[in-house]
Amino acid sequence: MIALFKRFSVGWKLFSLLFLTLAAFSYAMFQGGFVSWFLFYSFLPFAIYSILLMLYPIRSFQVTRKVNQEQFTAGQRLIATVTVKRKFPFPLFYLLVEDELTDRIKGIKKLEEPKKLFFPWFKRSVTYSYALLNMPRGEHQFGSVRVRTGDLFGLIEKEMTFVVENYFLVYPTLIDVDYRPNEKQFEQGSASTQTKYWQDSTIAVGVREYQPGDKFAWIDWKATARRDSIMTKEFEQLQSRDVVVFLDRTKSALFESLITHTASYIKAIVKSGARVSLISMGSDQHVFGLQSDEQHVRSIFYHLAKVDCDSHKPFSASLENPRLKADMKQVTNIIFTSNLNLDLVRKLEGLVGHQQTYMVYMVKGYYDKLSKEDSVLIERLKKRHISVRILQNRDVENGFKEVGNS
Repeated sequence: MIALFKRFSVGWKLFSLLFLTLAAFSYAMFQGGFVSWFLFYSFLPFAIYSILLMLYPIRSFQVTRKVNQEQFTAGQRLIATVTVKRKFPFPLFYLLVEDELTDRIKGIKKLEEPKKLFFPWFKRSVTYSYALLNMPRGEHQFGSVRVRTGDLFGLIEKEMTFVVENYFLVYPTLIDVDYRPNEKQFEQGSASTQTKYWQDSTIAVGVREYQPGDKFAWIDWKATARRDSIMTKEFEQLQSRDVVVFLDRTKSALFESLITHTASYIKAIVKSGARVSLISMGSDQHVFGLQSDEQHVRSIFYHLAKVDCDSHKPFSASLENPRLKADMKQVTNIIFTSNLNLDLVRKLEGLVGHQQTYMVYMVKGYYDKLSKEDSVLIERLKKRHISVRILQNRDVENGFKEVGNS
């Protein structure tokens, strides 16, 4: 329907141009005299120009776009340069070039508009640049550039949309955080300690037969005497340095702050020498295994750049996966959320009962105070030796502030 309307519009404009030309010629023929022929010859060049413009193939234009970077961090400035080139220097009265932005980035504050009006005449190339300030986190793509031109009277207008694709990724902002893996708990969850963690700290949980390489101090002499065979103590580590990060992707106005803190702590954890895993729980669940190499971190950051708060069920329900109860021992489990509720607290109490260690990092608005309900839930978690940290932010530009550690 739209294509049919455009064809009708072009046909009507062409008919109007020919009609005006014939009308001027008829007036000159029948009226005669200097004035009538002057009007005809004055209008004739514009009519010929309009007809030639209608035949001029603007689809042969070459349109390119260059972006100053392929990867950005949230809040950085994007500078795009659009260039339109043509081979034949046909005189163009005007040329309107517009870079079509997606709905997501149309509302971004701009240093210059992505639209430019040129009067190129015989120029074969025109170029302009514009800047988008404070790019939002996410996956973005520029798809097309629209070019429009026409004659002096607006009778003939030509428009063409050129597919010019540019893909780029905006990663979350990283801030400086202080991560110290010095809060450790016994596997049974019955006691906690703030002592410095030693990688070979162990607890005897049984005995077994001696194996080559066992230390002499590990020998259990009583068990050896009873069984008439050398028996050594079997040990279990208190807790490894590995960290599993859980990301709550339920709907929240503080989701961008949540992503910023999650990415920043993951970077700090890896910098401390520990392996890190990310379990992102939303409409779909993404699980990144325990690793610490650069490629692994890049994969996590790539996910955090694209992810959205799209969970259709409560975060506490996502923790019911049996795998989490079986495979997440011997690690520190850190939950990043902006909503601490009773269901989540109950779920964490049950998981701690399965010999798992959890910490909760809750993001709050800078001017938001802890409600009475929040305080009660935090106190309830503390009784089960679950540490809770309150992270408050003013905004991304001014930075973040860690204000509480329970």
